[in-house]
Amino acid sequence: MSEVILTREGLRARSAPLWLDATRKTERSFVSHAHGDHIGRHVEAIGTAATLALMAHRLPTANTVRRAVEYGQPFSLGPLQVELLPAGHVLGSAQIRITARGHRTVYTGDLNTAPSRTAQPVEVASCDTLVIESTFGQPRYRFPPREEVEARIAAFAQGALDEGATPVFYAYALGKAQEATRILGDLGFQVRVHPDAWRLCEIYLAHGVDLPNAALLADTPEPGEVIVAPPRARDLRALNRRGDVRTCALTGWAIDASARYRFRSDEALPLSDHADFEGLVAYAKATGASRVLTTHGSADVLARELRARGVDAQALSPSAQLELF
Repeated sequence: MSEVILTREGLRARSAPLWLDATRKTERSFVSHAHGDHIGRHVEAIGTAATLALMAHRLPTANTVRRAVEYGQPFSLGPLQVELLPAGHVLGSAQIRITARGHRTVYTGDLNTAPSRTAQPVEVASCDTLVIESTFGQPRYRFPPREEVEARIAAFAQGALDEGATPVFYAYALGKAQEATRILGDLGFQVRVHPDAWRLCEIYLAHGVDLPNAALLADTPEPGEVIVAPPRARDLRALNRRGDVRTCALTGWAIDASARYRFRSDEALPLSDHADFEGLVAYAKATGASRVLTTHGSADVLARELRARGVDAQALSPSAQLELF
């Protein structure tokens, strides 16, 4: 019998009260990571300690029982055997492998197969059925090597400083901002981080992620600073007081030519914490799954491309109740 069904609360297990990244309140949900579209005010949340700490920061009034689980430590939920494995996306991000009646199912959540300076590397989760996120599941989304992207980030920062301008990198407050801060700090730049992202940086620091040469952004401008801020902070007074600035959006969507206009920035560079198309295809094959279900983003396109490569794949179609496997 199929173990997982899709309800209005999202994916859930059939044989035990366990939802997967539900955003509506549930009795118990696995939380793959703490981005806003994967968390909710659940009665109980299961995730890594880092994810649950980040979620508590983002939902400070939620009266949720938080059950922290380490990577690679199997545990039971009724008839289910469950294990969390690194997803490589942001600090604490995890995949979940559920074994029921001998059938292994993996739900990836957001997945990153490229190297990261601030997240534990992804672990290939062998399984029989794979449910994989498909954010960049179209063939045009092929990211340059990380070393090339980091070199372009450094060149942008140094070029702005050489012109007497302040380089400002726009990056999402959770995950991308810490990755950008670490890249720039490792390269010797003095990084100043917007308060919204800095509060999350403090959680990263508390969980052992080093962020060298980084500090909270202050109102008083200092020469030679490089600023990391969420995209919505472009009108922040502390930025405007720095005189001439050069802005750069760090996003996987930079592959699209329109990205710098969409993000209202001088430049856009493809620093992503999601796997690109080739990464998704390679990961799906590496798991050994006999069936792949694609979800979110470009699910239809990725499923079609996987089928063209000999993989039994289909996109999930939301319904009131859809059996998956």
